[in-house]
Amino acid sequence: MASSAGPEIERLIQLLGRLPGMGPRSARRAALALLKRREQLLDPLARAMTDASARVRPCSTCGALDTADPCTVCAAPERDGALICVVEEVGALWAMERGGAFRGRYHVLGGLLSALDGVGPQALRVDELVSRAGDPDVREVILALPATVDGQTTAHYLHERLGGADVEVTSLARGVPVGGELDWLDDGTIAQALRARRPA
Repeated sequence: MASSAGPEIERLIQLLGRLPGMGPRSARRAALALLKRREQLLDPLARAMTDASARVRPCSTCGALDTADPCTVCAAPERDGALICVVEEVGALWAMERGGAFRGRYHVLGGLLSALDGVGPQALRVDELVSRAGDPDVREVILALPATVDGQTTAHYLHERLGGADVEVTSLARGVPVGGELDWLDDGTIAQALRARRPA
């Protein structure tokens, strides 16, 4: 941390350093870039963050972030309501949408089961998913979760919980690399994995 900086700059650096992928050096460089280009970067960013904080909320149906409730995807009449794609976080939903291969609806879990981190089913939006899957119009639930230990544990648990619903439960094909996160995959890989999905 730069000891010659004032408390306001130190606070900016500390907050930037909490962002994913931002270490102390990257945070200092970002803070300096923002401060040097106040009118072009810092002021518009501050306004955008204030607006986002005031207006962006989770969708009460799927859990995605949007300024409308229901969100844009849930409200779109052309989306196929018979298909629900389950993702870990909103970033994975955005990755799926980038590929343009899926035209159904989504369900954001809000994380993954993790005994190590103390994350149990009650911390996720599992009950909401089971309720949505019970809708007679829903015919398939696609588990688009990471190919990690926690992702596979969560998928297995969801498959069991959805056993009472009259839906087909599928998961993405193994075009998704083991240990990979959806948000880091290219659009073609996501589209291919979605087309080659199989029973969970």
